[in-house]
Order: sequence, then C-alpha cells, then structure tokens
Amino acid sequence: MVSRIADEKPQPQLLSKKASCNSHGQDSSYFLGWQEYEKNPYDPVSNPAGIIQMGLAENQLSFNLLESWLEANPDALALRREGASVFRELALFQDYHGMPAFKNALARFMSEQRGYRVVFDPSNIVLTAGATSANEALVFCLADHGDAFLIPTPYYPGFDRDLKWRTGSEIVPVHCKSADGFRVTRTALNDAYRRAQKRRLRVKGVLITNPSNPLGTTSPRADLEMLVDFVAAKGIHLVSDEIYSGTAFAEPGFVSVLEVVAARGGADVSDRVHVVYSLSKDLGLPGFRVGAIYSSNAAVVSAATKMSSFGLVSSQTQHLLAMLLSDKDFTRKYIAENKRRIKERRDQLVKGLRAIDIGCLESNAGLFCWVDMGHLMRSRSFEGEMELWKKVVFEVGLNISPGSSCHCREPGWFRVCFANMSPKTLDVALQRLGAFVEAGKGLRRAPARSVYHRFATKWALRLTPASADRKAER
Repeated sequence: MVSRIADEKPQPQLLSKKASCNSHGQDSSYFLGWQEYEKNPYDPVSNPAGIIQMGLAENQLSFNLLESWLEANPDALALRREGASVFRELALFQDYHGMPAFKNALARFMSEQRGYRVVFDPSNIVLTAGATSANEALVFCLADHGDAFLIPTPYYPGFDRDLKWRTGSEIVPVHCKSADGFRVTRTALNDAYRRAQKRRLRVKGVLITNPSNPLGTTSPRADLEMLVDFVAAKGIHLVSDEIYSGTAFAEPGFVSVLEVVAARGGADVSDRVHVVYSLSKDLGLPGFRVGAIYSSNAAVVSAATKMSSFGLVSSQTQHLLAMLLSDKDFTRKYIAENKRRIKERRDQLVKGLRAIDIGCLESNAGLFCWVDMGHLMRSRSFEGEMELWKKVVFEVGLNISPGSSCHCREPGWFRVCFANMSPKTLDVALQRLGAFVEAGKGLRRAPARSVYHRFATKWALRLTPASADRKAER
C-alpha cells in the first residue's frame, strides 16, 4: 500500500502572523483567572460555591443613581429631544468627529471632575470606543513599530495587549519599590531609559495611570512635576491615563497632569502631554464603550480623529449621554455620592483584611486595593506567588490578580477589586479568605488536602491547575 504522506502538499498559512502570534498577552495569569471565573461564576443562590470575581475593576456602586435618572428622563432612551423624535437624525450618517452636544457635555464633565482647575476644550477631544482604543490610537500616533514607552510598575496588565499587540511598540518597565510606596522616582526613570537605550529602543514617551491601576493611589503633584521635567528634558511625550479621576475619595486629592502643565506656562511641553479618559469607571458604563483622547497637539488630534473611524461611539449612545452629562445638578450630586460609596466599600475591604492580618497599601482612589499577601506564601518568590494565587483561585474560589501579572518586581502583592459586588458578596469573600488564612496556620500539623478540604468543592477538583500554571511575568 502506497503512503500518500509523501505526495501531500504543505498547507498554506491561512492566518496572518499577527493573528497567529502569541503577543496578545492572553496567557497572563490576569486573563487566566478571568477564564476560570467564567467557567464557574459565583451566585449566592444558584452557585454559592462558585468563584467570586475580584479581578474586575467595575463600578457598580452607584448604578441605581443612573437608573433613577433614566426613569426621570425617558426622552434619553426614547431617542427624543423636547418631546420630538430624533431617530432619523441619529440613525443616519454621523461624522467621526463626534456630536458637538456630546463633546461639549463631556468636556464640562471632565472639567467638573477636576474641580475646574483644568478647563477642557471640546475641539481637543477625540472620541474613541473606550480607553483601550484611546491608548492604542495614541501609541499609533506617537510611535513607530519597535519604539518604546516607559511605564511605572506595577501597571495594568491589559497594557501589554493594548499598547503592544497591534502597534508593535515596546514597554520598558520603570521599576518602583514598596519602600517608596511604589511612587515613581527620577532614579527609576533614568534606569529604565538607560535599559531602553541598551536594547537600542527609541523611547517615545512615558505612560502613567493617575489614579494608579493597580495601586489605588493618586499621583502627588511633586511626582507629576518631576515627570513633566523628565519628558521635557528628554524631548519625549507624557500620556496620563486618568480614567479613575472621579474615584478619588480621600486626601491627597486628584491632580491632573494638565494642572502641572498649566502652572508652568505649558509652552515647552503642552504639545507633548496627552490625557486619556473614559466613562467606564467614574460613571460605571464600560458597556457603552466611551473613551476620549485629550491633546493640545493639533497634529495628534487630527491623526487620532482619522483613526477613530475604526472605533466610533454610536450616535444613540452620544445622544443619551449628552443629555445625562448636561444635567449639572445630577452630575454634581453623582460625583459626590459615588466617591462616598467607593470609600465606604474600600473601608469594608480594608477592615475585613486587617481582621485576618492582611495589610494593603494605603489607598485614596480607584476600585481596588493593592494587597500584601506575601506572608501567606511558602517562599518569597514568584513561584511562591503563583502557588498562592492558584490556591486562592482554585480552592478558596476568589479571582484576584497577582502582582507578577502587573510586572511588580516584589512577589506577594495582589490587586483585589471591591466595587463590582454587593456588601454581602464581599463579606462572603472575606469569610472564605479568613478561613483559608486560619487553616494555613496549621499547615505543619495537617496534610494540605485536609487543610483545604472545605474549599475543594467539586468544581475545583474538576479544574486543571496546569492551565493556569504559567511562567510568572517578571
């Protein structure tokens, strides 16, 4: 019998190199934890043994305020203005520059979030399909394939996807230390810049998140001044992702980088400082996909506007939000109440963690805490961090994000979100974690299986730990 193998022709490569490469970052523990949660999500009634999602930075705390506003303003959803239908107007073609009414309302809301210490010009706003699209568009505008951005660590794991995957740009971590409260220093910036030069990478800018994701802290004015001085000296750009600006609930308050630029006259750096914003966190509307780039650089605004045609915000969404954001009385009350609720929920988490001897970085913003669980690890290493993370996900049933996924150099830190669940669910999560910590005190006296038996529910036993057992991000 003659084999056909020798006669078979090699199959053509059906996908592009970009589509088939592994540079999306999907194998990060950050995304793997999400995958395990989606297989078995917690529900207090139908699935009380499921995984509680504490890896999602979503703001559900003030959703009822938005719902109440919609009930009181039915024209917004009914596509009406002063009682008359605007369906035809919205359904037909819209310019990708965005609807003037919405851009004006968004500019005022952004100014209001910053106490009008910065006043935003609607003509400098580029609308995008969320902050993800905004950050990528900015990278496309500012850098070529192979160019680099410096980003202080720990940083949002999604940046490895958002900034690199399609653009071909590189990220050079600016390593920050717990001894400094993870604040960025000039020494760390200079070190990262030198490392980029050794790799023959052209540094095009620094990107920060302020308030910080995952730290939950605002950048002090002195740090922002140092960053502006640094980019001015190097002749590079500064991108400030300020999507959590409206979540700052305690002192020191939020300071926008644009305040610092304005204070120094702005002439030397104003065209190289850019802000990213969205309504996903402050207003709790991630599903609406509304993001924005703000820049005083006319060339950047022009190029980013052209790019925005690949990810427009629907006219229907702009119409609804223009009406909502134009209600000044509502937005003022919403901002104040939302901050109060965030602080209350943050305090619940911190108090619960403290009761089981787990500490965290002092925070004043954001929808998460940066939690130190290093003392629960068998070894102070990234291997020890991964071992603990897998136990928390597979046995305790909590999806939290390990610090290594955020490129933190010190093992044992985890990002824990608190604003996407009810107080009762947060209590359940804390009870689970407390029982785990208490059981861990007797590790030398009992086999691991019996110690964690109460958490080893049927769903956990069916999971394959190897699927999440990837090399820790260094």
